[in-house]
Amino acid sequence: MSRVLVVDDDPHLLRTLRINLTAHGHTVVPVATGAGALRAAADRPAPDVVVLDLGLPDIPGLEVLEGIRGWSAMPVIVLSARTDAGDKVAALDGGADDYVTKPFGMPELLARIRAAVRRAATVASEGEPRVTTPDFEVDLVAKKVVRDGAEVHLSPTEWGVLEHLVRHPGMLVTQQQLLQEVWGPQYGTEGHYLRVYLGHLRRKLEPEPSRPRYLVTEPGRGYRFEPAG
Repeated sequence: MSRVLVVDDDPHLLRTLRINLTAHGHTVVPVATGAGALRAAADRPAPDVVVLDLGLPDIPGLEVLEGIRGWSAMPVIVLSARTDAGDKVAALDGGADDYVTKPFGMPELLARIRAAVRRAATVASEGEPRVTTPDFEVDLVAKKVVRDGAEVHLSPTEWGVLEHLVRHPGMLVTQQQLLQEVWGPQYGTEGHYLRVYLGHLRRKLEPEPSRPRYLVTEPGRGYRFEPAG
């Protein structure tokens, strides 16, 4: 099972999460501060996934997220009582892979942890191709993207979105299909997730992000990958 770094300053919740996650076979690393989270994220063995509260006593959760994203693509699930859409967008835009609001159901959190770890797994498949565009190359075996001779850092969720589109070149992929493929079967209406992550990908890959050639939006329908641009 997975090694889960849980970051929350509520001792009762921290204990509850530790007990429940351990009961389901996970190894839990509980910490109550942002500084502790950054140290634990850098420890070996590294966490497979981070469950991160935003309201920490020493360092804002978004800064902790930024610190982790500065060197690692490990999945981060934000677990917060903040329900404002702006907070959710800020967390997703900052590199979070998922956002769960408190109060929450333990089965839902467990499912999201499993989904995040599954997306981050790098299991190579024999015979899968490289997809080359005029501006970047996607290696579906090594699970990496190269642009201008340098590897482009993608989070696990960014890779999941790109991979699914690349595997269906020229085809319309509906919002519901993409959400369920990347986030899980319980998703289907969270279009803002896709807008955030397609924005990330376009800034990293498109010559003109505001006028995308490769990652094309079909308004009201979904998205399409055009390898020829």
